[in-house]
Amino acid sequence: MKPVNYLFELSVWVFALIALAFVNPASHHYTLCPLANLGFSWCPGCGLGRSIACILHGNFGLSFEYHWFGVPATLFLLHRIWQLSKKCLVYFGHKPT
Repeated sequence: MKPVNYLFELSVWVFALIALAFVNPASHHYTLCPLANLGFSWCPGCGLGRSIACILHGNFGLSFEYHWFGVPATLFLLHRIWQLSKKCLVYFGHKPT
């Protein structure tokens, strides 16, 4: 993968977590879920974004009520951000002269 792609992916994940940190999980808002947008009432991922938002607000109990996979998904995203950050530092970091 090209170094620019690492930087782009890192930016997307960081922006997504920051956006979820500012979302009120209890409010109704636009969804990116294709199944919900097609009119289906159930989706296996429904509540995952709200679950992650609750984790970022420190409410782990409510997070589990929204979706049981919220904690593992958050840990996965944080791990991926860590991996990409290390790669970007190698490619774009200061190199001694």
